[in-house]
Amino acid sequence: MRKVELSYSFTGNGKRPQQIRNALINLLAALREQGSISAAAKALGLSYRHVWGELKRWEEELGMPLVIWDKGQPARLSEFGDKLLWAEQQAQARLAPQIEALHADLERTFAVAFDEGAHVLTLFASHDEALTALRELGSLSRLHLDIRFCGSVDAIAALNQGRCVMAGFHVPPERAPGSVAQRTYRPLLRTGRHKLIGFARRRQGLIVAAGNPLGLSSVQDLAAKGARFVNRAIGTGTRVLFDELLAEAGLQPSAIAGYASSEPSHAAVAQAVASGAADAGLAIEPAAQARGLDFVPLLWEDYYLVCLKDALQEPAIQTLLALLQSPAWRHALSALPGYEPMQSGQVLSLRAQLPWWQFRRPKAG
Repeated sequence: MRKVELSYSFTGNGKRPQQIRNALINLLAALREQGSISAAAKALGLSYRHVWGELKRWEEELGMPLVIWDKGQPARLSEFGDKLLWAEQQAQARLAPQIEALHADLERTFAVAFDEGAHVLTLFASHDEALTALRELGSLSRLHLDIRFCGSVDAIAALNQGRCVMAGFHVPPERAPGSVAQRTYRPLLRTGRHKLIGFARRRQGLIVAAGNPLGLSSVQDLAAKGARFVNRAIGTGTRVLFDELLAEAGLQPSAIAGYASSEPSHAAVAQAVASGAADAGLAIEPAAQARGLDFVPLLWEDYYLVCLKDALQEPAIQTLLALLQSPAWRHALSALPGYEPMQSGQVLSLRAQLPWWQFRRPKAG
């Protein structure tokens, strides 16, 4: 069975294109209507040689005759050519509503590209419910966020590699020298090259079954009570945070049952707990609430956006800054459990917010 490939093209303003265009069908229709290749070529605004060559090429491609080429007689469609035109008419008649809907959707989507007041911003970021709310709010301001969720480390790496305009990552509030966060993020960020943008403060904690049957209240409890833990993947900010919490508690990863198991998102962690595959996981509060699970808060953390300093004046980023400073964003953020504003929309200094560069290196002993 022959396969059908669809494509689309752009037309000038005011010109309504055909629903579905096919160059071969157009040739066959013109040939049948005009009665000769020369007349069909003239009607299509093409040369005789081009039309003749295209018909021959398609006959070879399809392995069937399209035109009856009797010497001394006008070229006319073969039975196969007639059947192709019939099939086209049937398809257009049967699929017209779906084709029209698809056509309208494409035009609406591409209208953004031709709207000088609209902007698209590519953002690689750690999984976050507030970013989803920001995307919905941004579309009302003609700011379209193309968000690719990934780990915090991977997001900043993508920014440095030029694969996105902005990245989102989160860090714990304590930024002591030698911390896991410092060792993870400092090599990726450069003062003078990157600029932070305040986004939100959010609460992370343990997602547990309804009623918290094991009575978990801390990282130490995970080890002491042998709770089955589900971790986040290497490269995620929550994995970095959990390693930080383990270090502060004086625990080794081997003390946590399930430390090596991982899920790709907060929602997946919550699902693992809801299904009984794990007793607990570190995640954000909305993920627990969405599945009717209990949430044991452990700490607040700062979620930042970061871009290259040279990109700050780009229209898309300026539109984003204005949106983050708006009452509408504060209202959207207040509707999320475990979230609050954190210098939202303000351009911040890396050195002031993440003072790792001010820590002295320990002297060699």
